[in-house]
Amino acid sequence: MSGFMNELKVQRWDDHRYYHHSKVNQSLHFVSATSFLCAYVVAFSDPVMAALIGWLVAMTTRQVGHLIFEPRGYDQVNQATDDYKEEIKVGYNIKRKLVLLAIWAASPLLLVLDPTLLGVFVAHADTAGFIRHVGEIWLVVGLGGIAFRTIQLFVLKDFQTGLVWATKIATDPFHDIKLYHRAPLHLLAGKRAAGAVPHPMPEALCEEIVEEMPAKASEAGV
Repeated sequence: MSGFMNELKVQRWDDHRYYHHSKVNQSLHFVSATSFLCAYVVAFSDPVMAALIGWLVAMTTRQVGHLIFEPRGYDQVNQATDDYKEEIKVGYNIKRKLVLLAIWAASPLLLVLDPTLLGVFVAHADTAGFIRHVGEIWLVVGLGGIAFRTIQLFVLKDFQTGLVWATKIATDPFHDIKLYHRAPLHLLAGKRAAGAVPHPMPEALCEEIVEEMPAKASEAGV
């Protein structure tokens, strides 16, 4: 269990330090995380409505932050190129995200071509029915996207990496609120980026990781 939790902390820290430099992006992640938590609550009574909230509000704000506001040039803070960060991304990097978003955006067209979706649905009678059916498709797309990448990580990496990533995705809304709840205030104060010097590990993550980090060779007596 300690290995699992340690990898979860590392995945969270890498995600923060590599892909969330922009305060605009962090602020949008705060909005996204809040929306996802609302969707989690709604999911108990109406999973379709939860999927609509998740995709139209939570995922939209989150991906706008990554695709538009997050810098894509050389990362001076972490001394890493964008290509390197894309290559090591455990979950959905930009290319994989664009594929997933294209599937999401195009999926309602299936109902235009066949309102019954090959007999899965009763043909919608009005706009509300169409939207409900779109929500059901988007629910499958969302869960399918998580399941697909998790299984892919089982094959490409190992079982723990995939399970850790799936756990991270499910708990990201809680963690993002913890990390980024001050970002909108920083943005209002005119601070749009984390700065040109290495930003410190956020306290929320530092408390979790520092005890798990391996000791230096000199301290370990090696």
